Parts: sequence; structure tokens; C-alpha cells
Amino acid sequence: MVPKGLPFEFIEHTADVGILARGATLAEAFQNAAQGMFSIIADLSRVAEKAERPVTVTGRDLEGLLVAWLSELLYIFDAEGIIFSRFAIDEIGPLAEGLNPQLRARVCGEPFDPERHEPRLAVKAVTRHQLSVRQGRDGWEARVILDI
Repeated sequence: MVPKGLPFEFIEHTADVGILARGATLAEAFQNAAQGMFSIIADLSRVAEKAERPVTVTGRDLEGLLVAWLSELLYIFDAEGIIFSRFAIDEIGPLAEGLNPQLRARVCGEPFDPERHEPRLAVKAVTRHQLSVRQGRDGWEARVILDI
């Protein structure tokens, strides 16, 4: 179970793990979804912010943008062995109908060390199952299921 006060929660799902991330802004909800995904992978309190790198992704819609964002971060983790603990979205948009949204961010982390970072679960992929991004009265909510 996740300690109270975190900006995301885990959703029960058969054989997979879901994240329901919230934020006052769309960018904050996407940042919290990334934090939630990496919290499934390892103990983020042990990850130092030794390196920063830019990340840019585009989606067909907001749901596609969320999948692209999390998938790119997961790809970097798998291919380069870098785990991230801080996510700063600099730009997200346009949110106009008919235009493909883009996200530009900076992420911080360090090379993954299983002895120091306490591995948890291996996330294989970001799915589109039960995927949603929506704005409510109290802000934004991003829901995503991860294949473990």
C-alpha cells in the first residue's frame, strides 16, 4: 500500500498494476503518473538526482500522450538502466481539438543499482486498457494500467 499523502494511488487489477494520478494541472497529473510508475519499480527515496535529461513526446490525444510519456521513460529505464525520481514538465499542449498534444519535460535520476534502489516489480509495458485522462472540478486525473 502507498503511504497517505502521495499524489497517486494504485488500482487493483488482475495480473497488472494500475495508477490513478491526480494533479491541480494536467502537467502535475502526468508527473505524478510517472512517479507512481517508478514507485512500482523501486524505492524512489533512494534515487539520487545525479543526471538530468530532456524528454519530448507527442500523442494523438491526451491518453496517447500519457502512454507515450510513460513508455518513453520506461524505454530509457530498460535500454539505458537509468531510474528517475523527479519529473518536471515544462510544456504540455496544445489542448485544442484537432492538434496533436506534445509534452516537453526534464527528468532526473541516476543509473539503477539493484543493491541500493530496492527493486520491487518489473514493469513490462504501458497499456491502453482502462486508460483515461480527464479534467474534473478539483483538477486533472490520469488513469493507466501497467503490464507487470
